[in-house]
Amino acid sequence: MDPELEAFIALFPAANLVDPIADREKLAKLAMAVPRPDTSAMEVEDRTVPGEPGVPVRIYRPREARGAIIWLHGGGWVMGDLETEHPWAARLAEASDATVISVEYRLAPENPFPAAFDDVYAVLNWTADHAAELGADRIAIGGHSAGGGLAAATALRARDEGGPRICFQLLNQPGLDDRQESWSARNFTDTPWMNRAKITAAWGHYLAGKPAPSPYAAPSRATDLSGLPPAYMASAEFCPNRDENIEYALRLLQAGVSVELHHWPGTFHGSQAILSAEVSRRQIDELGGVLRRALAES
Repeated sequence: MDPELEAFIALFPAANLVDPIADREKLAKLAMAVPRPDTSAMEVEDRTVPGEPGVPVRIYRPREARGAIIWLHGGGWVMGDLETEHPWAARLAEASDATVISVEYRLAPENPFPAAFDDVYAVLNWTADHAAELGADRIAIGGHSAGGGLAAATALRARDEGGPRICFQLLNQPGLDDRQESWSARNFTDTPWMNRAKITAAWGHYLAGKPAPSPYAAPSRATDLSGLPPAYMASAEFCPNRDENIEYALRLLQAGVSVELHHWPGTFHGSQAILSAEVSRRQIDELGGVLRRALAES
C-alpha cells in the first residue's frame, strides 16, 4: 500500500452499515474534517428538481464552465448527501471547468431500489430540459462507488429508452455487481474502509435483501453494453470492486465503447479523501482533466 495512505488508515471511522443512521453521522463528521474547498471562482446554488418527491441538487458553475456533469456521491447507497459530497463536487468543478450538478438521491434502506435510480434519471431529464440555462450543451454523468454504479445504470436506461444524450461516463470505483463473485470481492475481507462484509451489507440495503432485479440495479448484469457513452473507469488496488470495475471496462471495450481504464496501485476504496497523499491529488486532478477533455471533444 502507498505509505502516505497507510499512515492514515487508523483515522478512518469504522462503518459496517449495520446501523445506517449512526454511519451517516460518522460520514458527515469525516467530510467536515476535510479542508473546505475555495468556491470563490464559481457560482454555487441549491435547487430542487421537481418530482415525486423533489430531488435536491447543488450546482457548481465555474465562470468559464463548458458542459455539465451529473455527479453522484458514494456511501453504499446508504450514506451521503450534498454536504458530505461538497468538498469533492467543488474540487471536480474547479479541476474540470465543468458545471457539476451534485445530486442528493434518496437513501436505502428507507428507500431501496429503484428510488435513487429514479431520482438520478429525473435529474438527467431536468438537466436536458434546462440545458441552455445551465450551460449544459453537453451532459456527462459520473460518481464515486455507489454513485458510480448509479451513473452506469443511468447510462443504460438513457440508451434503452432513448433518453437525453449522455456524452461521457466518469466512473470512479463504481459498485456494479451485487453477486460479488470476482476474486477481489471474495478475498478482500479486511481492506480499509470498504471490505466484502460492508459491500454485502450495502447491496442488502439497496436491494432489500434480494438479487438485483435488472441491470438498472446492478449494471454488471447487463448482457449488451453496446451503444453506451465513452467512459473513464478508475479502480483501486485494495478495493473489493476492483475486478468488477476492470471487467466492466473490458466488456465496454469489447462492445465497441471507447474506454480509458486507470488502475491505481497502492490505493484503497475512498483513499482519495486523504488529500495530503500525492497519489490522491493525482487522482483528483486526473478526474478533472479527463472530464474537461471529454466535454470539449463531445
